[in-house]
Amino acid sequence: MNITSPKKHIHVACALIERDGLVLAAQRSAAMNLPLKWEFPGGKLEAGETPTECLQRELVEEMGVTIAVGHPLPQHTHSYDTFTVTLYPFVCSIESDTITLHEHAAVVWLPPEELHTLDWAEADWPVLESYARLNDEEAIQGAELHA
Repeated sequence: MNITSPKKHIHVACALIERDGLVLAAQRSAAMNLPLKWEFPGGKLEAGETPTECLQRELVEEMGVTIAVGHPLPQHTHSYDTFTVTLYPFVCSIESDTITLHEHAAVVWLPPEELHTLDWAEADWPVLESYARLNDEEAIQGAELHA
């Protein structure tokens, strides 16, 4: 009899960090799960930690930066073959100038309309789509204000 254990379910806060009209994307290292895929930086929530607290802690640990956590985007759950992840995305701004990579292979600042050109981790695609819709709505509202 083959009894399979349930897949591990992790909860991850992630930051869509904006600066000067650009958004930060981070490339996972070759040693990480989903090697060399692009993602929004962040990390696993620890027991008793809010997504906001998690983001602030993880960004200091992973990149040596402090961020201001802004408004949340819709959370999204994605099931990979070996685990399930629920992402808690937030639009954020960076408060420090220097990024020091402790875990990622690379980072890049891109205009929002170019983010889709990267090889994203599957779980990040719906976050990217929510962010694109948010930017479209803000552009429409801005155009209506100036009409």
